Amino acid sequence: MRPVSWNLEKNREVEHCLRQCLPEFSHVNHYWDKGRKIVVAKILPGEFYFTHQNITIATTLGSCISACIWDPMLGIGGMNHFMLPLTDKDAGQVNWSQRGKESDATRYGNFAMEHLINIILKNGGRKKNLVAKLFGGGNMLKKMSDVGMKNLHFALRYLATEKIRIEKADVGLDCPRKVLFEPATGRAFVKRLENLSNDTIAQRERDYRHQIDNEHATEGSVELF
Repeated sequence: MRPVSWNLEKNREVEHCLRQCLPEFSHVNHYWDKGRKIVVAKILPGEFYFTHQNITIATTLGSCISACIWDPMLGIGGMNHFMLPLTDKDAGQVNWSQRGKESDATRYGNFAMEHLINIILKNGGRKKNLVAKLFGGGNMLKKMSDVGMKNLHFALRYLATEKIRIEKADVGLDCPRKVLFEPATGRAFVKRLENLSNDTIAQRERDYRHQIDNEHATEGSVELF
């Protein structure tokens, strides 16, 4: 049984961060990491997160890519998590599905990058100061073995076009990754899940891709790559 003091610390820190975070990120799962003694915001495929607080952002990647982008002069930044490089639709066309339910445009790399960079600049960051780290792009979907590489190549081209320097990258291979990123310091921690004994991450990505494909079938044609 955890001590009452630990629970109080956990609740107090998480609630404080939720009060301070931007409203568009309040739905993201925030939890207290006892070992690191810090609040963690865990993002899922198709999500991104920005913070100006001392928060760690976490995600687990297979063939998806996460770009960690921050302004080291201000200690602000964020992370995205996308499965598909780009779409030829504009944000207004993909933000709403035919079911009337909001559909996140940031599942596509072009929107995921644009949204993250813009929100950093909107909160005081300067384009010339931005630095990036890239993770993911693993060969997880055997029937679509080039998905990870296409995601990676897109991210590299996008950051080169925007003249954002890539400080570090851990990409490719046949293993999923767990990534932790601290925008306040720019530090990132990566654990390659090479000994993962189940197909959980690959299956989640297959299901997610299937969901997107089904939406495309009802919304019309989309250029994915």
